[in-house]
Amino acid sequence: MVHPFSILESKLDKKNLVKLRELNNPSVTEIVEKFVGVCKPEKVTIIDDSEEDTEYVRYLAIKNGEEGALKTKGHTIHFDGFFDQGRDKENTKLLVPKGQLRGVDERLNPSDRDRCLEEMTALLLGIMKGKEMLVLFFCLGPVNSPFSILALQITDSAYVAHSDMLLYRQGYEEFKKLKGSSNFFYFAHSAGSLKKGISADIDKRRIYIDPLQNRVFSVNTQYAGNTLGLKKLALRLAIKKAVKEGWLAEHMFIMGVHPPGKERVTYFTGAFPSMCGKTSTAMLLGNTIVGDDIAYLRINEGGEVRAANIERGIFGIIQDVNPVDDPLIYKTLTTPGELIFSNVLIAEGNPYWLGMSDQVEMPKRGITWSSSFLGEWYKGQRDYEGRRIPFAHPNARYTVKLSDLGNVDETLEEPNGVFVQGIFYGGRDSDTSVPVCQCFDWNHGVFVGACIESETTEATIGKVGVRKPQPMANMDFIIIPLGKYLEGHFEFGKRIKKDKNPLIFATNYFLKDENGEYYDEIPDKKIWIIWAEGRVHGEYDAIKTPIGYIPKYEDLAKLFRKNFVKTYEKERYEAEFAIRVNKFLEKLDRIEAFFRKEKEIPEEFFTELEKQRNRLLEVKENYSDPISPLNFLE
Repeated sequence: MVHPFSILESKLDKKNLVKLRELNNPSVTEIVEKFVGVCKPEKVTIIDDSEEDTEYVRYLAIKNGEEGALKTKGHTIHFDGFFDQGRDKENTKLLVPKGQLRGVDERLNPSDRDRCLEEMTALLLGIMKGKEMLVLFFCLGPVNSPFSILALQITDSAYVAHSDMLLYRQGYEEFKKLKGSSNFFYFAHSAGSLKKGISADIDKRRIYIDPLQNRVFSVNTQYAGNTLGLKKLALRLAIKKAVKEGWLAEHMFIMGVHPPGKERVTYFTGAFPSMCGKTSTAMLLGNTIVGDDIAYLRINEGGEVRAANIERGIFGIIQDVNPVDDPLIYKTLTTPGELIFSNVLIAEGNPYWLGMSDQVEMPKRGITWSSSFLGEWYKGQRDYEGRRIPFAHPNARYTVKLSDLGNVDETLEEPNGVFVQGIFYGGRDSDTSVPVCQCFDWNHGVFVGACIESETTEATIGKVGVRKPQPMANMDFIIIPLGKYLEGHFEFGKRIKKDKNPLIFATNYFLKDENGEYYDEIPDKKIWIIWAEGRVHGEYDAIKTPIGYIPKYEDLAKLFRKNFVKTYEKERYEAEFAIRVNKFLEKLDRIEAFFRKEKEIPEEFFTELEKQRNRLLEVKENYSDPISPLNFLE
């Protein structure tokens, strides 16, 4: 009989063979054996949960040149390369059996599974020659938790491994508890051939999602959005799993709202598309953060909605993080501790990023993401097409543990998650939606979440102000039919205990006046959040309108006075909380046109749409548009 480790013995030393054997999991052994055979690494290291192994990965990232040590203790810098600065949507493909390709949503970039797996095998063949393969084990969600999904990561990048170890709970010991089960996700990655420490074969960059076997492949890339399989790539797998099993996998933050002067905390989740206020809401001063990006939601035996952050860290955009608007993050970024910067400017061992601070003088020379391609950066440098190169990339990032933030919530590692009493949905809308509005019930809230739109901004290539549908702010990651995804939300609501239903709120921080000026200043969102939290506890009355319940002027005026020592004018209230009937009707027409083209949209959705339209048409007969909120006072 052939020893099960005979093929691996030439690549793993005795210590690592023991680590693999102690998992007692044939599925893990088979996967590792397969990729060792295909990728042909020089050696294989099994990473367990020990501090010794964690330190080894940190050391290896520096030794391999994937990260460089900075002046501040514990801080390192990683560069992805000139052509590897974002998610590669074109080459991110959903693998579908050939006979099932017809009818799969083209937005998912479906491709013939057999052909793609054949291509991937060819790309991986010998790709790790002369390199070290790292095998890591993680837990998506708190350990010993009903939320958790285990994940296996194979990579030849110590930077990817280090990033995963900051962002996720290590799960070697959790894998032992599987007792041989194959119920886990797995991810295989190679940075490919390197030139000056950067992936060289970018034209062969591929990210393939294989839901049939709950796995993801990525090659010839180092950018974390393409390589950190446990993040948005795993979210795609989790959404499919969640709908099948009756829970929700969402692109949501989780925050604890601490109302001033009250000894309580109320937990909210929130879904916002990019550039719509998600992080700034989750990080509001005076509140606590459980998670900033991905949440799993389940219903417990008591009928409560519970949520857990599957991550324990942040892979955050660093542009415009400054000591005024983001004091907690800025303090972390400038304090000793374990932290990875990526694609910022480095000069004399210090990091510099766009929008950092008016008080910091920017260097005129240094090393940045373009340096491997164009050499040392200098002020006024231009790329091969003549475009001026900024000193740091707009998509530059920082990776850090949530526990290193001063406002982390004490429930971060709570196995049963937090009791969700409120949900926020927000988009970017300059002329229609009010700043905050409470939905009538769960189904109305699902409808409102599905109707999120986001306007393009100056940060987007193309025309500014174009509205794009962003259902639940999750559109980019849904690998099942949109109708099935929405059906999962409606069905989820049916199982929540009646007196445990979270209240659902729509927010909009971007409403403008007739001169194109924003009604709200950046800190004002705190008032909308405090009002929503008070509604959860029955502390504020509200005005019933066709779109939902909106705040009364007197309550908002008191909140502005108490929290900002600021007068909230009645004229402003009437303007920004006016019901813009025609604009809402136009939005409903856009939404209906979009969803009528989708397959298997639940009837509940169109029922809510018609209810919304009829409520608006009814008031349109009695009032001139826009309608002052005062007209709805009973």
